[in-house]
Amino acid sequence: MRFDASSQMDLIDQPLLMMAGEKADSKYMSDSAFAKATNARSKELFVIPDMTHIETYWKPQAVDLAMEKLTRFFRQNLNGKI
Repeated sequence: MRFDASSQMDLIDQPLLMMAGEKADSKYMSDSAFAKATNARSKELFVIPDMTHIETYWKPQAVDLAMEKLTRFFRQNLNGKI
């Protein structure tokens, strides 16, 4: 009940991509966690426009944006390791 996923964000030292819906009730949590990731090699908070948290999972335009971003992120950061 007291677990805080963002409490040790500073331990992340790899490239970090976080995604959140612009209208998500939980976006403030993503903003907070992102700010705490001070040691990430590179980091980006990708905000999906006009979407709530749940809509990011099933609305085609949100899923398409997320998949495009993930594809670019992994291509950029895995350096051909897949």
